[in-house]
Amino acid sequence: MNLFEAAFPETGERFEILHRCGDLEIVRILSTSLDGPKEFCDERDEWVVLMRGAATLVIEGRELHLRAGDTLFIPANTPHTLTSIAAGSLWLAIHYDPKRCG
Repeated sequence: MNLFEAAFPETGERFEILHRCGDLEIVRILSTSLDGPKEFCDERDEWVVLMRGAATLVIEGRELHLRAGDTLFIPANTPHTLTSIAAGSLWLAIHYDPKRCG
């Protein structure tokens, strides 16, 4: 599998689980467009890298402008909002239970 070879959805986003082991999950996210701000809040910690494209997120009142290569750690139970996305953006996200890290 090549992370960069993927068919993007016509609209919205597609989440593809690449690997799962217990509570650890590696997800490829293919982003094309947003109908409006999209809110998220996960019970697990999340580390993401924007591999291609650009995006804007709001986390705890801070607006973050991400570009290809930027990484971001989002602690469990932290609300965050995706407010804009460049068509063809490609993410890699790793979700895991913070209680199991040590």
